Amino acid sequence: MKFWRIRLVALIAGLGLSVGANAFPDGPVRIVVPYPPGGGVDTLARAFADRLGKTWEQPVVVDNRPGAATIIGTNHVAKAKPDGLTLLFTSDSAITSNPHLYAELPFDPLQELEPVTQAVAVPLVVVAHPGLKAQSMQDLVALAKARPGELNYASFGDGSQPNLMFETLRVNSGAELTQIPYKGIAPAQLATLSGETQLTLGGALWVDYFNTGKLVPLAIDRSERLPQLPGVPTLAEAGFPELQLNSWFGFFVPAGTPPERVKQLQSAIAEVLEQADFREKEIQSFGLSPVGSTPEAFKTFVQEDYRHKQTMIEQAGIKKIQ
Repeated sequence: MKFWRIRLVALIAGLGLSVGANAFPDGPVRIVVPYPPGGGVDTLARAFADRLGKTWEQPVVVDNRPGAATIIGTNHVAKAKPDGLTLLFTSDSAITSNPHLYAELPFDPLQELEPVTQAVAVPLVVVAHPGLKAQSMQDLVALAKARPGELNYASFGDGSQPNLMFETLRVNSGAELTQIPYKGIAPAQLATLSGETQLTLGGALWVDYFNTGKLVPLAIDRSERLPQLPGVPTLAEAGFPELQLNSWFGFFVPAGTPPERVKQLQSAIAEVLEQADFREKEIQSFGLSPVGSTPEAFKTFVQEDYRHKQTMIEQAGIKKIQ
């Protein structure tokens, strides 16, 4: 009897130790966002933080670290302790574009950051002011060739998504377009709405402007058409697959984070993405598409996107920032 009692006590103790060892996260979690508060990445990060905090029964806070075109916040996570308690939530530009746009970075995103999951795909729409009289990508190219140097587009600066797409269009089609840089998507949107510029990249949330004729959608940067804009072709359907940017938001942790913790993080984020009210309120209502890929699939996707952005930037002739 004494022998079995000892065995039972040992078994219970062993189970207790096992549960304690596997409890994760075992402390507050930070989601670093390398953008200022209020933008699309920040808004979605806060929505995730709220749901994950409830799931884990741990504080989950968003830590905004903007500056230097996302470099400051991204580098902070790359150098953080690899314990799974510090995550980076960012867009593709920080990971797959910046390495090809800057002559020197303080980190290597493919070596110092571990992909956790692609949270969402971000469809972009090629947008024209109605005064341009373009109804398609073919119209745009024809007008640009007929009026060399007269057409312009609003960007968010060198290397931004509009700059990358329209410069690639220029190189591949011979359509001369002039860049007008603005400080963010909101000013670029206002510039195109007012007719100050003729072209830019927008999102599915601009559907009201499209429906009222204030802006004209020419094509969608996505593998399939948007439900909100069923009559607007994808870039591939329009004959311009080389312009696809495949924009996304995703989670990363410092390299060296234990694989089991990376998987636990991915699983929790994927569970949030499966919640119908979250998908509808926080993702689909903003024109985004939920993904929730595995760490392995996301790593492969990031590597492919890294090479794709490198090719686009080199072919567009965008000079590196010193």
